[in-house]
Amino acid sequence: MNRPIRTVSIFCMFLFLALMVNVTYLQFWHAEELNEDPLNARVAEDAFSRQRGEILTGEGRDQIILARSEEYDDRYKYLRVYPKPRLYAHITGFLTLGTQTGVESTQNEVLSGEDDRLFVTRLIDLAQNQNNKGGNVLLTLDPEAQQAAYDALLETVGPEGEGSVVAIEPKTGRILAMVSLPTYDPNELATHEFEESEETYNRLDDDEQEPLVNRATQTRLFPGSTFKVVTAAAAIEDGLYSADDQVPSGATWQTPGTTGPDNVIDNEGRFGCSPAEVSFATAMAQSCNTAFAKMAVELGPEKMRDQAESFGFNSDYLLDLQPQAQSVYPTSVEGVDGESEELNDAQTAQTGFGQFEVQATPLQMAMVVAALGNRGSLMRPYLVDEIQSAEVETLETTEPEKIRDAVSPTTADQVTELMVETVDNGTAFPAAIPGVSVAGKTGTAQRGVEGLPPYGWFVSFAPADDAEVAVAVMIQEAPGKEIAGGQLGGPIAKAVMEAVLDD
Repeated sequence: MNRPIRTVSIFCMFLFLALMVNVTYLQFWHAEELNEDPLNARVAEDAFSRQRGEILTGEGRDQIILARSEEYDDRYKYLRVYPKPRLYAHITGFLTLGTQTGVESTQNEVLSGEDDRLFVTRLIDLAQNQNNKGGNVLLTLDPEAQQAAYDALLETVGPEGEGSVVAIEPKTGRILAMVSLPTYDPNELATHEFEESEETYNRLDDDEQEPLVNRATQTRLFPGSTFKVVTAAAAIEDGLYSADDQVPSGATWQTPGTTGPDNVIDNEGRFGCSPAEVSFATAMAQSCNTAFAKMAVELGPEKMRDQAESFGFNSDYLLDLQPQAQSVYPTSVEGVDGESEELNDAQTAQTGFGQFEVQATPLQMAMVVAALGNRGSLMRPYLVDEIQSAEVETLETTEPEKIRDAVSPTTADQVTELMVETVDNGTAFPAAIPGVSVAGKTGTAQRGVEGLPPYGWFVSFAPADDAEVAVAVMIQEAPGKEIAGGQLGGPIAKAVMEAVLDD
C-alpha cells in the first residue's frame, strides 16, 4: 500500500473511532441529560404526544382536577388543560413545548410516566401496545381554603394589587392554601399554537407586576412587626424574659452608637408603649417597636440569628416547588474597610422588629407561626400528598417530617399567650373568630424608600391551644388603600382559618 493511501486509511480509521466514541458518549453517558433538556425538541414533542397524568387536590367527592391532558386532533395528540387556571396557576405551573414550571416541573417524571415507581404500569402499557400513561399527583391543598384565600386577597388588593397567602397544617406541614396575585391563565401558555404561547409568555414576563412570580415562595420582603414573634421567642427561650415580665419600652429610643433623628425608633403613635417599662403582653399587643428593639440588642445578633434559623431562615425547606427565595436574617454586614463584620447594636435593634436586612417570604412566616402552633416543633412544609398510577392506585404517600424543635413547648406556649392577647386586646383584633381562640400578629413594614407605602403582613393560627391551621398574609400593593397589616391582612387570615375550621 502506497503512502498516500495508507495516510487516508489511518485518517478514516480515526474518524470512525471518533464517531464511535461520540455515539457511545451520547447514548450512554449523556443520554439522561439530553432527555431532560427542555430544549430537546424530540423529547418535548413526545411529552405532548402521550397522556400525561393529572394533578389533583381535595378528598373524596370534593376532589378536583387541576391539570389534565385531553385528546387533541393534531400532530401532538394531547393538549394540557387547566380547569381552574387562575386559582391554582402558581401551584400547577404550566407545560409548553420548551418550558415546565411549578408541579408540572418538579413532578415531571411522575406525570410523564418515566418515574421508576411507574415501571409496572409501563410494562403493562407495552404489553398491551398502548402509549405510556403518566401517573397522577395528589396535592395537599384544601379547595375551600384555597378559594377563601384567593377571594379574600383579591377583594382586598383589587385586580391591580399584589400579595400572597399561605396556610399550613401545623402538626404535619401540609400546605392547605397558597395564593399569589396577580395571577395568570396557564391555558394560554399550554396551547399548541406555539407562536401565540411564546408571545403570551413574553408579555407576562415583561409585565411590571410579574404575574409569573409565585410571591408565596419567590418574593421576600421586610416582615416588619410579624418578626416580633421571633424576637419574643428568642428572649423567652434564652431566659431573658418570660411572658409575665415587664420589659423595657419607651416612647422613643436613639439606637446605640448613632445620632440624629433618622436613627430614632418610635412606636408610630401607640401611646401604650410610652412608659419606660410595659408588660410583655402590652409590648406584643400594642406592637411596641422600642421594646423589641431593646430586646434584640440585649440578646445580641448571634442569638437572634440562631432563633431565626431555627424557624427556617437562611435555608430552603419546600422541595415541591422551585425555584424559591431564601428568607434571610443577615449573617454579616460590610464594614467601613470593606471586610465582613457582625451586626452592630443599631442594626440589631432594627432586626428586632423585622427591618434592616431581615427578609422573609410568606411561606417562611407561615412556617414560623406553624411551629409556634405546634408547640415549638417545625415540620417540613410539603405540597405533594400522594403519587398515584394512572389507575389511581396509591404508589407513595408523603409522611410528615419534623425538621427540628424551633423552640421548647414552654416557650411556644408563652409566645402563643402573647399572640392571643394581641388578637383579644391588641392590633390583631380583625382576625378574631367568635368561639375560637386565635393567636395573631400584625406587621406594617417600611420599604426604606421615602414616599412609597409600606408592606402589610399578618400571621396567625387557630385554635390557639390545638392549632389546625397557621396562616401568613403578605400585601405588597393595594392601590387606593392605606396599607396596614391588621386592617387588610387580618380579615384575609380570618377567612382562611374559618374555611379550614368549618371544613
